[in-house]
Amino acid sequence: MNGLKKMFRSFGGLAVVLAVCVLSLTMAGCGGTAPSASSSQESSYHVEVTDDLGRVVSLTKKPERIVVTSASFLEPLHVVGGDVVGRPDSKNQMPDYAKDKASVGKVYQIDVEKVLACEPDLVILNKGMNEKLIDTLEANGIKTLVISGKTYEEVKRELELFAQVTGEEQKAKDKIAEMDAQIAEVQTKLDGAEVPRIAILHSTGQGLSVQLDTSIAGSVAQLLNWPNTATGLTPNKKHPDTAPYSLESLVEQNPDVLFVTSMGKIEDIRAGMDKTMQENPAWQTIPAVQKGRVYYLPQDLFLLSPGIHYPEAVREMAHCVYPERFPS
Repeated sequence: MNGLKKMFRSFGGLAVVLAVCVLSLTMAGCGGTAPSASSSQESSYHVEVTDDLGRVVSLTKKPERIVVTSASFLEPLHVVGGDVVGRPDSKNQMPDYAKDKASVGKVYQIDVEKVLACEPDLVILNKGMNEKLIDTLEANGIKTLVISGKTYEEVKRELELFAQVTGEEQKAKDKIAEMDAQIAEVQTKLDGAEVPRIAILHSTGQGLSVQLDTSIAGSVAQLLNWPNTATGLTPNKKHPDTAPYSLESLVEQNPDVLFVTSMGKIEDIRAGMDKTMQENPAWQTIPAVQKGRVYYLPQDLFLLSPGIHYPEAVREMAHCVYPERFPS
């Protein structure tokens, strides 16, 4: 009888052990822990994004450590719930949330070692400047997206792509609707006003070039429905948003309004342009010059992508020509 009791106790203990093992295996797998809700959501995350190089980039994990190589990406990304661990230096486009983030150099001179030191799982590159970093980053297992955000349509697409990454598509839709409404308000205030024929010059230390419709200022002019006299010109190979400058051609185009963009200080550029116009009488035959309708555009809105501030750029250009309709 005592032997039989011992046998039952042994079987009972074995049953308890087996039950515990089965429960453990059911909850967590061999030797593991039960999956958390966050890890379950992470495993179901899968997004395919087509970037502005036409590459289909597959993300199987929601990026948690993002580096951007253009400061113009910072605000659009933040609007749709994104954050960064690294960003480029910028004097004009640094939102508060990014000021204390790690620097990866200037947009024209991104330091790949600094990017890698941020241990990113996604790097968003500026099209036309930073594509050369793709191979090095992807060789280190880092996903990349190449984005262009010059024209207004590109900025809206940028918001939509960032929202796909963050999973906040509605935030992108709301922001785009807000910007569209602000631009429509400017367009409405121009009803009945003269439609000027415009030309946009870009001034650098190397001389002048003409900005095309694909430039930022050209895109803003299109939103105002102002014809650009440079439309149809052959683009420069190295800078496809511009065309070669010719005073003879400018005189023939006969613009009513002339806009000037530059990286330098507006006061210095204005002084230089004034001198150039005074030294060559041909300038005085252009209606824009004759009537004093030459305007210098701020670089933070017209040389660097204004991003979500595109409505401000549209209003600024309209204000230059019609200050009475758009008072400061």
